[in-house]
Amino acid sequence: MARPSSSRVLLPLLVMVFTSYLATAAQYNVLSYGAKPDGITDSTNAFLAAWAQACSSVSPSTIYAPPGRFYLRNVAFKGPCKNNATVVRIDGTLQAPTDYRVIGSAGNWVFFQNVDGVTVSGGILDGHGSGLWDCKQSGKNCPSGATTLGFSNSKNIAISRLTSLNSQMFHIVINGCTNVRIQGVRVMASGNSPNTDGIHVQLSSNVTILNSKIGTGDDCVSIGAGTTNLWIENVVCGPGHGISIGSLGKDLNEPGVKNVTVKTITFIGTQNGLRIKSWGRPSSGFVRNVLFQHAVMTSVQNPIVIDQNYCPGNRNCPGQASGVEISDVIYQDIKGTSATQIAVKFDCSMKFPCKGIRLEDVELTYKNQPAGASCNNAAGTTSGVIQPDSCLA
Repeated sequence: MARPSSSRVLLPLLVMVFTSYLATAAQYNVLSYGAKPDGITDSTNAFLAAWAQACSSVSPSTIYAPPGRFYLRNVAFKGPCKNNATVVRIDGTLQAPTDYRVIGSAGNWVFFQNVDGVTVSGGILDGHGSGLWDCKQSGKNCPSGATTLGFSNSKNIAISRLTSLNSQMFHIVINGCTNVRIQGVRVMASGNSPNTDGIHVQLSSNVTILNSKIGTGDDCVSIGAGTTNLWIENVVCGPGHGISIGSLGKDLNEPGVKNVTVKTITFIGTQNGLRIKSWGRPSSGFVRNVLFQHAVMTSVQNPIVIDQNYCPGNRNCPGQASGVEISDVIYQDIKGTSATQIAVKFDCSMKFPCKGIRLEDVELTYKNQPAGASCNNAAGTTSGVIQPDSCLA
């Protein structure tokens, strides 16, 4: 009797496995809940209804927004859910109200809270923030604005292939989360749009940001208090204010920042490159074990900067010293051009001088000439080619 071929045995098995997967993975198309891809009809309740179904499913689930423009007011997707594998797949555009007042005081536009295992994939989030930017720049009494996409008190989160346009305020915020992966994200807003940080991370651990392009009116990535084990790699930044740890030390009792790697970054025409910033007043905060590696600067105003005397408006901090202790920060293979004569500036705390600063192969020029460096209360070492000459004690 002839033995059955392996392909004849394997094919029915694969069909059974695939059929079983389809039976257990549910998809919830927002059109089925009343959403209209016309950019006019309010689809907020339809998205919430799809979320309610997906979140209550014990099996992996997908919420699907097909091509088209979906008008959404502020929407909160809340957990915990009965499954820990929910995908929000966007093939179209989610569109915020053009009247900034509709969501301007909500804090967040698209918000996930207390969720586990959520993936947001693809699509465009259009925050229509220009009206609020104009209001703020006019000096009028304006709402603070809404973050476009926020995750709070969540874990095992993935954000991929997403484009965030013209956020009212921050584009993406990760707050109180663990195990987050952001990959292939594009952030776009005007270079003069106020407070539109690209990605902000705070009170979170094990966050990875990869292969992204960010151009905005504030920090491309801002790293807030309580951030640990953060990895940022292969990011293009500009326009914007650079990649910043801080501002820290605004509060007296504040968790620190540690174990941060920022590598393979391109800065183009930004206000800052690699920055650490703290308020000039007492605080329990700290920054330690930071690696800045493989960065290219093109016409950056402040390529390398530590500013521990941040005091906007000279209120509540003049005459005081920052309590944030900065130690063990490495700058390795940082090259390019400065738009100002001082390319390296370490302005550290009088009370807690920076220590363990290390420069390795840093080459920065200004108008085809060696740039300058400025140090206050900063100690460390150098190796390799250092240009400008080091001013570390």
